[in-house]
Amino acid sequence: MQHLEHDRLVFLALGESEADTGENHHLDGCARCRAELAALRHVAGLGAETQALRDLPEPPPQVWDAIATEVAAAQSLPSLTRPRRPEPSAGSSTVPAGNDTGPDLAGNGTGRASPFSRPGRRPRQLSGWLLSAVTATAAAVLGVLGTLAVVRPDAPEPPPQVLASAPLAAYGTTPPEATGDARVFADGRLHLHVANLPEVPGYYEVWLIDPASMEMFSVGVLGDGADALLPLPPNVDLDRYSVVDVSAEQYDNNTAHSGDSLLRGTLTS
Repeated sequence: MQHLEHDRLVFLALGESEADTGENHHLDGCARCRAELAALRHVAGLGAETQALRDLPEPPPQVWDAIATEVAAAQSLPSLTRPRRPEPSAGSSTVPAGNDTGPDLAGNGTGRASPFSRPGRRPRQLSGWLLSAVTATAAAVLGVLGTLAVVRPDAPEPPPQVLASAPLAAYGTTPPEATGDARVFADGRLHLHVANLPEVPGYYEVWLIDPASMEMFSVGVLGDGADALLPLPPNVDLDRYSVVDVSAEQYDNNTAHSGDSLLRGTLTS
């Protein structure tokens, strides 16, 4: 079976021309040519989808390396153009213009038109540099789309890894509806979520406490919202300082714990 030429499939995929009856008949019965045409249309569709993109991030170096490899491979392929017919010598018989029906599928002149050629129209061929350009464009489109999948601002970020967590409950005389939770992330940050804290004249401060010695140090201050993300010291020992404490503090220039704890909980991994 003689398959449709690759450059002809490229033009069909790009929509520059429509398949004639013979080509449609061949595509109906040839899975190989249908698959190649579908792949080319997919690449052409990816290129069309990127026309409206602006201010794209710089592709990573491996994208350009892949493009260079593909171009070099394409340039090493033999030319896809057909050899030119030899000029007829003097005295040789020639076929009048318009009656050249070409060889049949076996290469013999039978006077029948090839089902894969258009009468009166010479099919266009892809030169070596154009094939390289198509290959490079396909590689660039796929590389840029892969980059966008990583850096697109609307792409969801993976959830951070949680090393330890603790439910926070009302402590002492704090109303029981006051609750919260604490989570220690692998990047060294402590996330606090609180709800129904009683109003205080000062502010809320977060502490880590060693329950064995009651030694403690301040992690940071809660803002006006229900959530806070506070950095932890890089050398903190969470096995020792395992209690999370939220206290009510006064604006009195005293850096020590006020003794008025509102929420407490013990971290577990």
